[in-house]
Amino acid sequence: MTAASLTDRYVWAAARNVPEAQRADLQRELRERIGDAVDALVDQGHDATDAERAALTDLGDPGALAAAYVDRPFFLIGPRYYLVWWRLLKLLAAIVLPIIAAVMVFVQLLTGATVGEAIGTVVSVTLTTAVHLAFWTTLVFAVLERTPAAEGQRGIDEPWTVDRLPQLPDEVRPHRVSDLVASLVGLAVFAGLIVWQQFGGVILDGRGMPLLNPELWSFWLPYFLVLIAVTAAFSVAIYAWGWTWWLALANLALQVAFTVPALWLLLTGQLVNPDALDAMGWPWGDSDEVIVPLIVTAFIAAAIWNVIDGAVKAWRAGGARREASVAR
Repeated sequence: MTAASLTDRYVWAAARNVPEAQRADLQRELRERIGDAVDALVDQGHDATDAERAALTDLGDPGALAAAYVDRPFFLIGPRYYLVWWRLLKLLAAIVLPIIAAVMVFVQLLTGATVGEAIGTVVSVTLTTAVHLAFWTTLVFAVLERTPAAEGQRGIDEPWTVDRLPQLPDEVRPHRVSDLVASLVGLAVFAGLIVWQQFGGVILDGRGMPLLNPELWSFWLPYFLVLIAVTAAFSVAIYAWGWTWWLALANLALQVAFTVPALWLLLTGQLVNPDALDAMGWPWGDSDEVIVPLIVTAFIAAAIWNVIDGAVKAWRAGGARREASVAR
């Protein structure tokens, strides 16, 4: 990319914060404004690259500029920390809430809750967590807003610079560090729960016991832990290289390697600890005729969806690479 990519990044960062109907006008006006400012600085003897950085720095945070363009000023706790507060809140929600929901689903399964009870508990706890997350984060920034401090002293309101510009989205690799982190965190939680349930145990009938059959530690549980590690490496490969047909085939292999043994163990009665089933009073009347097929269907549907999603992404990435090659 040329130095002009700074302008492209700035225009993109500003335009994504306005309604789609206004983006074209904002992009055109911004490019004209930046171009005029750069030309003026170049005429004064500045280097073109330095002139571009100076012009963008004078414009300030693209998010704030976009808000002014659509006449939507940032006020809630106050304008000083609004953008920092909003970005932090979105980041926390994207990381914390999915983890809380996943953990609650697993806990509900361990305690033998009905489907309705499990859904109600997961939704309730996740919403409660979201409310607390928003309230306490906002409260902290409200206190900071009302506590005197010199500009930049706290390190969260430092002057904006072009170094903070986000990268343009890559059509070949349409994913971000946050996607990689979320994947790795999810896999780590999954692996941790497998180990924890064995050594921590689930409290049933007043005593702790593993939910998964302890005999599976002879092969299958270590197998699944290794598979989780391989999937983590696969996530890193996707982030590093983008989707390819080879990685789509690897994704198919991973889905088969997990889904087939898991369903075989479930359907042959080897997956769950018999003592845990007895403590939970399984089978629960005729519910096993509904729950087991639902679990099997969910496993198969999730695997098929992941395979199709990987293939579609590989196809799109291949098309983007061909277009980029033609453009060069």
